[in-house]
Amino acid sequence: MDAKIVENYEYAKDLYSQHGIDVDQVLTQLADIKISLHCWQGDDVRGFLFRDKALSGGIAVTGSYPGRAGTPSELRQDLEKALSLIPGKHKVNLHAIYADTEEKVDLDQLEPRHFQSWVDWAREQGLGLDFNPTCFSHPKAEDGFTLSHPDRKIRDFWIAHGQASRRIAEYFGKELGQTCVTNFWIPDGYKDTPVDRLSPRRRLKEALDEIFREAIDPRYNIDAVESKLFGIGSESYVVGSHEFYMGYAMSAGKALCLDAGHFHPTEVISNKISSVLMFVDQLLLHVSRPVRWDSDHVVVMDDELLEIARELVRGELLPRTHVGLDFFDGSINHVAAWVIGTRNTIKALLRAMLEPVERLKAAELDKDYTTRLALTEEFKSYPFGAVWDYYCARSGVPVREQWLSEVQAYERDVLLKR
Repeated sequence: MDAKIVENYEYAKDLYSQHGIDVDQVLTQLADIKISLHCWQGDDVRGFLFRDKALSGGIAVTGSYPGRAGTPSELRQDLEKALSLIPGKHKVNLHAIYADTEEKVDLDQLEPRHFQSWVDWAREQGLGLDFNPTCFSHPKAEDGFTLSHPDRKIRDFWIAHGQASRRIAEYFGKELGQTCVTNFWIPDGYKDTPVDRLSPRRRLKEALDEIFREAIDPRYNIDAVESKLFGIGSESYVVGSHEFYMGYAMSAGKALCLDAGHFHPTEVISNKISSVLMFVDQLLLHVSRPVRWDSDHVVVMDDELLEIARELVRGELLPRTHVGLDFFDGSINHVAAWVIGTRNTIKALLRAMLEPVERLKAAELDKDYTTRLALTEEFKSYPFGAVWDYYCARSGVPVREQWLSEVQAYERDVLLKR
């Protein structure tokens, strides 16, 4: 390891130790945190089951950067490259349309064997897998409704898909020895103001109850439900609102998913975390960066990312929280997007861990708000970057922007030749 990196780390350790912060212990804790990388960044949410089907369900990817993955093996190759540039051992999040099979199969007929290559690869790489039913970009979702559809036959198709997805997730958990988180999101809603808001929500609740009727050991699979404020084509009414899913998660014992882009433009999820975890056992986060709505930009080190990390660390909520990414930017290198977003998410958690949380809490209880503000501000310029550099070097991944040259070489040698 570079001597300067070690020297800077020792200096930083000394500064932090003066506030009772054991930096070595922090890095041990950080190494145990798994971020779930979303596979759909690698190919602009196209998947492999229905390659000719246009995106629907309010999902849009802009940009035409060259080199996106066109096959499961290419996508896994790209994920391997990204993960080699990110410190720690993590997970990969699959959507159902990423099945790796030559068989012509519809969503309601998917089985674990259609994902065997993903399981074999994840085992070789030491990774866990998460899962999502794909309730969009399908003929049976073209009118904007899936699990809340008024047509029982269409609703049954999506129920069967949800049931199949849970069995696939259970298989992932058993085979890989890491719990699979299966997240349910649907695009259902109306473009204009509906007359009947209640009936679709009744149908959605009944459909979810059917999907979740089969008991699955939580060691293997955890179910999560994800809300949305509005979407393209459902601007006036979304069946699965925040209130609906928060109530459902609490009453049905499910994890609640909070997506950073699924609320009002000035509303943030960091302020919801402590409230939600008072009433649900587990939380799933989809860390993204909304720009004037759910535009799913690559995660940057902004105030909201730091506040999310601080909430998790200050409340000791990480053991009950599953952190995943959700963005799809087709305007930049697809591998670089994963690396930037994931490294920033880990970096934010590190910054939060390197704060004198107990001292700040004590000052707050003593109504010493001067000390609270002063220390909070001073720690913003503490040398967390020196700790991050050491962590990367120790983990065998590039320090600082050195990863960029590797991605550029990979683009030249691999991506541009596709």
